[in-house]
Amino acid sequence: MEFTKMHGLGNDFIVVAGEQKLPDNVADLAIQLCNRFFGIGADGLVYILPSDNADFKMRIINSDGSEAEQCGNAIRCVAKYVYDNGLTSKTDLTIETLGAGVQPVQLTTEQGKVAQVTVDMGRPILNGLDVPTTIDANPVIGHSVTVDGREFSFTAVSMGNPHCVIYVDDAANFDLATWGPKLEKHPLFPRKINVEFAKVNSRNQVDMRVWERGAGPTLACGTGACATLVSSVLNGLTDRKATISLAGGDLLIDWNEDNDRIYMTGPAAFVFTGKLV
Repeated sequence: MEFTKMHGLGNDFIVVAGEQKLPDNVADLAIQLCNRFFGIGADGLVYILPSDNADFKMRIINSDGSEAEQCGNAIRCVAKYVYDNGLTSKTDLTIETLGAGVQPVQLTTEQGKVAQVTVDMGRPILNGLDVPTTIDANPVIGHSVTVDGREFSFTAVSMGNPHCVIYVDDAANFDLATWGPKLEKHPLFPRKINVEFAKVNSRNQVDMRVWERGAGPTLACGTGACATLVSSVLNGLTDRKATISLAGGDLLIDWNEDNDRIYMTGPAAFVFTGKLV
């Protein structure tokens, strides 16, 4: 199996193209290959597949073998892969995802290679039961969740996958390893949840760190950055366009007031190619 290692702001993936469908053992394969000590090492295994509804289809298997509905960093990597490898000559294309449907993607190129990718991430889902949470409210803002005696206040957002955004005094140094897994698996979240810890520094800049469902702490999360911007607007903390600063770098997120859609702009990068024998 030939593969390409790629990353979006340090959120890294093993990308496989040329298959017609997912292999039957894809969960076990993801666990094996994503292991950073005994495998290639990655946050997830990404397949680029044919689509009946879009230019390409993306399927993402997390490092624990579970499947993610959507991933903003992975979709930028897929867009760069297909263009830079000559699978398309289009700079405006569509990519089908499991949870967020068909998403339009716009490529900015430099010297024949993709430098930046802008993804139409769609409209945020704010109804609590649809995120999903067990909370029957629309939207879910400032709701309390308690784990191990500590109470957090969160806002729930789905970007095709579920997120809860929590504001803290110092996002960069927050104890992800302690609180991330406990919140991810809390009974309020029937399909588990991605957890973002955010610190708003201005109307147009937010620090954020993430515990990703099925992957743990990652250097970046595109859907999480989108959810953080939505949450910050709903809580009156930022404008509708802001830079979300993650451990691996910055994403520009724009929640368009006219059409209610979220636009994410950021880079993607190749690391190396290889062959599994």
